[in-house]
Amino acid sequence: MTLGLRHALVTGGGSGIGRAVAHRLGRDGAAVTVLDIDLAAARRVAEELAAAGVAAGAVAADVANAEGVRAATAEARGDRGDVHVLVCSAGIAGFSPVVTMTDAEWDRMLAVHLRGTFLVTRAVLPGMLAARWGRIVTLSSVGGLRGGPQLAHYAAAKAGVIGFTKALALEVGSQGVTANAVAPGLVDTPMLRGSGIPADMLEQSRRQIPVGRLGTPDDIAAACAFLVSEEAGFVTGQVVSPNGGGWL
Repeated sequence: MTLGLRHALVTGGGSGIGRAVAHRLGRDGAAVTVLDIDLAAARRVAEELAAAGVAAGAVAADVANAEGVRAATAEARGDRGDVHVLVCSAGIAGFSPVVTMTDAEWDRMLAVHLRGTFLVTRAVLPGMLAARWGRIVTLSSVGGLRGGPQLAHYAAAKAGVIGFTKALALEVGSQGVTANAVAPGLVDTPMLRGSGIPADMLEQSRRQIPVGRLGTPDDIAAACAFLVSEEAGFVTGQVVSPNGGGWL
């Protein structure tokens, strides 16, 4: 699969799944803009890509902040033209029982995952519609499909991402733009390790995965790479869940 000279924007691209997606799309021929709240992390990934011969740049924004998203996406377009491929990978994690969950915890989780997906999509979609070609991949989670204890805010946000993506697919499919969600199972990332998940719970979850291991960021990047490819033009409104058989 090749993306030719398409311009790909990857949010949350400074680490974890986003970093792996940025590298994979770069290998597939795209010019890549790495967007992350941590500009230094985004620049490190852009430098890795550039060292591999990929046209790459870095921009910073909190995806939940509308003005920051407008500025960052305008900078990306100014450097490399309209965005043809968007992968919304920015996210946060955390466990909190509903009875003690604060308003701030709930609001921030939905702001980053759901509002952020909306804001970045809205910012880049006009260029895709004008070109009558675009690929949008949103990162949901198995948690958005089945929930999880102490994850009501996270599950609600990720389920919302799926609903947004399905509605978007119906809205823009006739104009050459596809939208699909990827809902990973447990993936060994810095976000997972820093989420506060107890070690015994993580090990128990790993043992319940039929393939016998956690996912890797590259596993998820491979799914994203197909969904943004030319070959996936007949795939839209779908939820693809790379999870090792842990959720069927």
